[in-house]
Amino acid sequence: MIGRLLLTYPETSRRVGGLALLLVVTASFYGLGISSAWIGRFIPASAAFITDNQVAGRVLSSLLLALAIWANWRLLHLLKTKTQQTIAVWCELFFLLMLFFYSFDLSFAFIAKKIGFLITQGVTTTLFISAISILIATVIAMAGAIAKLSRNGVVYGLATFYTSLFRGLPLLMQIYIIYLGLPQVGYVIGAVPAGILALSLCYGAYMTEIFRAGIESISRGQTEGATALGLSPSQTMALVILPQAMRVIIPPTGNQFIAMLKDSSLVSVVGVWEIMYLARTQGQTEFRHIEMLITASMIYWVLSIGLEFLQSRIEERFGRFNVR
Repeated sequence: MIGRLLLTYPETSRRVGGLALLLVVTASFYGLGISSAWIGRFIPASAAFITDNQVAGRVLSSLLLALAIWANWRLLHLLKTKTQQTIAVWCELFFLLMLFFYSFDLSFAFIAKKIGFLITQGVTTTLFISAISILIATVIAMAGAIAKLSRNGVVYGLATFYTSLFRGLPLLMQIYIIYLGLPQVGYVIGAVPAGILALSLCYGAYMTEIFRAGIESISRGQTEGATALGLSPSQTMALVILPQAMRVIIPPTGNQFIAMLKDSSLVSVVGVWEIMYLARTQGQTEFRHIEMLITASMIYWVLSIGLEFLQSRIEERFGRFNVR
């Protein structure tokens, strides 16, 4: 009877479905143990009720959150274009993130006092280490990819052993082994060179597979045509294969650079003054650790956004180049 009624009146069906979904989301929030304390903070008059009726407070909290999500979903769909919806979602989520951080009772005066040092010293060091490491890793990856495509068993064996070793060991362990192990055999190395070497070798191993896959994505006919024109193997690789393979190589390489930017925080364990090291040490001065960690997180995020934009521009350029 009820099913026949819903089929007869589709508008009623949609409303019943929406109500059922609202109840499911409310029950999900309640099951996840959503706290009702935030209602008392934003609506002080309800604090006594929540304290005396914890279960009712959790139900009310879950229902309000579900209603807020439902209302926001309906409002977002009133926007006409995908770009408008995307901007609205970003603004809302950023506001919620800032509200979450605000609940930590942060000292913004302390952040304002220390953020300049984090940017001038930490960002400079982080970008320097990451840029040098990605350049070296690119050279290593190119050599490793060519070696893995070689028919020479010795060269192929060296390349596969290298990629297996450095992809199999945790990056933090590689940093320690290089920084503490090389002096044991007579090569004293500083903290920054050790960090650069570890990042280069680790990411060079991962990028070797990226370059190999990019090169193999180009058909054999390209190589045969270049050989018929009288080009040497090195000329074929530089002038024919690589320019076409770049469209495949650049996206994952850009992702590796962004990952390396964040993994550069691991070199702080050997005393390199990058963002993470400075955030940790500056936070210890006044026991304001969470302020510095959040500030460092936001700096890493801003740098990642900048690199993502740069990556998209490079991909667009090489995409046009390959289409021509």
